[in-house]
Amino acid sequence: MELAIVLVVIGIIIGAVMKGQDLIKGARTKRFINKVKEWENIQWVFYDRYGRFAGDQNGDSVIGGGHSYGCSSSGESVRKDLENATFIRPPWDTEEPSNIIAIGSHRFYVFFHGREGNGIVICASSNCSEPFDDDALEYIKALDTAIDGVADGKNGQVVAISGNCWGCPDYWVMGKTSIGYGCDSRSNYTSGNIKAAIYYFINKW
Repeated sequence: MELAIVLVVIGIIIGAVMKGQDLIKGARTKRFINKVKEWENIQWVFYDRYGRFAGDQNGDSVIGGGHSYGCSSSGESVRKDLENATFIRPPWDTEEPSNIIAIGSHRFYVFFHGREGNGIVICASSNCSEPFDDDALEYIKALDTAIDGVADGKNGQVVAISGNCWGCPDYWVMGKTSIGYGCDSRSNYTSGNIKAAIYYFINKW
């Protein structure tokens, strides 16, 4: 009888721990999605103020459209534009402006580009060279589901990228490569293969 009571108590404790882990993961997933939306929203606020997006250097409504080859500054960078706008509640978490979304032990790096529409590029590393691990990829799939209704890395406003991107940490914009702005290889969600995701908040031109 005592053993049965102990087993029941242990079962309740294990169930509570697992439920608690699910609640934590759910809260972190919602926070990640909300933070990505904050980066989108700040661009729209900037547009309302100045009649252009941050990082639109040549007035063609394309973010990063005039960015030079590589990661050298050319005119107004996204970071410079957003810093100078002095938002009351910017999407970065610290006093030092940063393009990092911190969720638990994960760090997601945010960049902007305008190849097929203005988009937010989310990477697992500061230069977009490393793939997402399985846990981080679940956050990306959750974002895709929240925006498109299904996690489909090849279609919709959120797409998964298996090829090379070229993030410019100092300017929060994607640098140009020999194939345009990089980030061209759309892919299904495959473990150890996805290096970036793009959320196009404005569709193709």
